Amino acid sequence: MTNAKTVKVLTFHAEKCKGCMECMKACSKIHFKTDEGSEKSAIQIIKKNSSYIMNACNQCGLCIDICPVGAITRKKTGVVWLDKNTCIGCQACVGFCPTNSMRKAKDHIEPFKCISCGACVRACPENALELVEKQVQEIKKTVYHKLGAE
Repeated sequence: MTNAKTVKVLTFHAEKCKGCMECMKACSKIHFKTDEGSEKSAIQIIKKNSSYIMNACNQCGLCIDICPVGAITRKKTGVVWLDKNTCIGCQACVGFCPTNSMRKAKDHIEPFKCISCGACVRACPENALELVEKQVQEIKKTVYHKLGAE
C-alpha cells in the first residue's frame, strides 16, 4: 500500500453526453476484451429522465480494508487496484462499495472496477468524460460525508 496523495478520477459532464455508450464499449475492451459494454463495463452511463448520469469508481479506497485477503491496494498512482490473482471472489467489496462502483460480471468470479486508464475518455466523441487529478483525502471526506459520517 502506498501513501499516494492524489489520484486521477473519472469526471462526467452530463450536459455533453448523448448516450452513445462508446465509453462503456471501450471499457469492456480493457477489462474483458469485448466491446459489448453493459455489465462488462466499469463505467455505467444510465439514462435518467431526459439526461444521463455516470457511475464509476471514485478511487476512495474504502474497499481496501474490507478485502479479507488483501487483494485490493492503492497503487503509487493513487488508483485503487484489485489483484485478480489474489482475489478469492468473495464479493465483499462489491457489497461494501459505498458508490456501487465495484462491479461483477455474471461469467467471472473476480469483481472489477474503474482503473482510471482513460480508454473511455478517449472513446467519447462528445468529450463528456475526463480524468481529473484529485486529492485522495478530499475524495474520502466527500464519501464519508455522503454516508453521514463527520
